[in-house]
Amino acid sequence: MALPSTLTTLDGDPLAPEVLDGKVVLFVNVASKCGLTPQYSGLVELDKAYGDRGLVIVGVPCNQFGQQEPGNPDEIKAFTKTKYDVDFTLLEKQDVNGTNRSPLYQFLVGDGPDIGWNFGKFLVGRNGEVVARFEPQTAPDDPSLKAAIDQALG
Repeated sequence: MALPSTLTTLDGDPLAPEVLDGKVVLFVNVASKCGLTPQYSGLVELDKAYGDRGLVIVGVPCNQFGQQEPGNPDEIKAFTKTKYDVDFTLLEKQDVNGTNRSPLYQFLVGDGPDIGWNFGKFLVGRNGEVVARFEPQTAPDDPSLKAAIDQALG
């Protein structure tokens, strides 16, 4: 299985393939009303620290855990920009578990266990393969996550 060729941004537009091609990508299922929502700050810092080296952060809003991402696209964009100054890519809201799991999360999860909560993280290498998975409680500044990013970036 491969990364889906078509991903849709929160704006409803197709994500240009060159945004991800040849890059290391950290996919994170995000939510605006979660106890882990402050991780947005750390994701913004990761984006600043590693973006020039080829890391792309992609947030994927998901409302499956405690209905903690109830907003529409405009509300999600406004919240993330105003509260956390997010300027990394946000995709359309998706299901990450269950029978309606999106193609992206079918690829990311594969045969692995379901995602346990908001802010689960998947690191995809330049070759388009999942190289690491991190549980929601793994903060963006966690040394193990940074080490995996450094290794994937080469």
